[in-house]
Amino acid sequence: MDIKKLISYSLLLFLLLLSTLGCSKNKGFVLPFNLKSKKIDLTEIIQRGKLIVLAENSSTSFFSYRGEKMGFEYEMLKGFAKNIGVRLEVKIVQNLDDLIDLLNKGEGDVIACNYPITLSRKKSINFSMPYLYTPMVLVQRKQIGNATGNSVNGLIRDPNFLAHKQIAVWKNSNHFNRLNNLQDEIADYIAIRHVDGSIGCEELIEMVSENEIDYTVAEENSAKVNCQFFDNLDIKTILSVNQKIAFGIRKNSYLLKKRMDFWLSNYIWSSDFKSLKKKYFDVQHAVVKAAVYSKDLKLGKLSPYDQIFRRVAAKYHWDWRLLASLAYNESRFNPNIRGLGGAYGIMQFMPGIGSKFGVYPSSPVANQILGGMKKLNADFEAWSEIPDTIQRRKFTLATYNAGKSHVEDAQRLARKYGLNPLKWDDNVEIMIVNLSKSNYYRDEVVKNGALRGHRTYNYVRVIYDRYLEWCTIYK
Repeated sequence: MDIKKLISYSLLLFLLLLSTLGCSKNKGFVLPFNLKSKKIDLTEIIQRGKLIVLAENSSTSFFSYRGEKMGFEYEMLKGFAKNIGVRLEVKIVQNLDDLIDLLNKGEGDVIACNYPITLSRKKSINFSMPYLYTPMVLVQRKQIGNATGNSVNGLIRDPNFLAHKQIAVWKNSNHFNRLNNLQDEIADYIAIRHVDGSIGCEELIEMVSENEIDYTVAEENSAKVNCQFFDNLDIKTILSVNQKIAFGIRKNSYLLKKRMDFWLSNYIWSSDFKSLKKKYFDVQHAVVKAAVYSKDLKLGKLSPYDQIFRRVAAKYHWDWRLLASLAYNESRFNPNIRGLGGAYGIMQFMPGIGSKFGVYPSSPVANQILGGMKKLNADFEAWSEIPDTIQRRKFTLATYNAGKSHVEDAQRLARKYGLNPLKWDDNVEIMIVNLSKSNYYRDEVVKNGALRGHRTYNYVRVIYDRYLEWCTIYK
């Protein structure tokens, strides 16, 4: 055989072997098919009895709230898993840069991360049919500076005014690509600060709110959910056409894609899907007309339900003003409000929790308040190891808001970092805030993932401070 042909054949065999073993990291060499992609299709998934989802800790993908597993995509995929007769297993991906590799290696069957379809991603994986369409928006703080040019109260409304602004985005995202294209469109330089996949989009949104960065970019649906937690953010500036949001699937999972597309084609027109979108994206904010509330104050009352608060709290030897302060924070005394994840009523019970305390969306106010008192008292009893009564009450409030498991994570972090795990003030409350930061919620002592910890921190402080104020006014 000709020596040149022998060398050529040997080189090709060597490259094929490297690709098969997954040892080659050379992105410039692309085989006509993906030898690294593991063959797991619908048949194998049904045989093992579970669908494995690669998700991130986020409000649109998967999260834990008040002890319940939640997430828009998580609930969708629970329905699909039930349809094919298997259970759903969620794997939280710590670095979004690894998503496609993990999928193709068979570590999961579906990517569910509010994942837009892009041409570059389609080279490596398939996508289900889209189930949402949402544009990219600029996330900025309200009144970030003085009004100039085409801005209002310092807010950028015209993308031309992004010139020379620093915007932080995940490098392997469609946001990064959009900003690069936008530079050409405005014919000027944008200071694109790229971050790796260990920092998720929602963490970047929080960083904008906390004044750590000035701008980021997000899908509008995700940004809307997060604005419930950060009232200082503006997301009205649209930067793109609607993006197609879909589930990522391996290219060789042909039957899985076919079955999922068939299911989605029916599901997205169903009342269940409409209810799910409303549950996560159309959260009602508790608003009470000032005139009505002022009328109660003038009459020497905290609310229209003071007598119920007094009677119920007395049964459990609680101060009725603390119970009322919590209810005000949850619903502004509005018994018909609906909140995040379908929380309902004056005490904002989650659908899976309320029934345990005899509370349903149609329950009368007295039952709602009694159920809330029972839940609050149960949380108080669960913290019997806290010696100080005031600190124990604060642990109780934090538990009502975040769930005991997240508070225990904060305790473990406090202990690890030399703080007092039995004291809330200036100790565990510091770590509850840090649970929103990736270097903390990925710590080995944390068992329950990320938490919007600043919300729980503020929740406890605001409720307790209001309670102390009310104690001086209302007997």
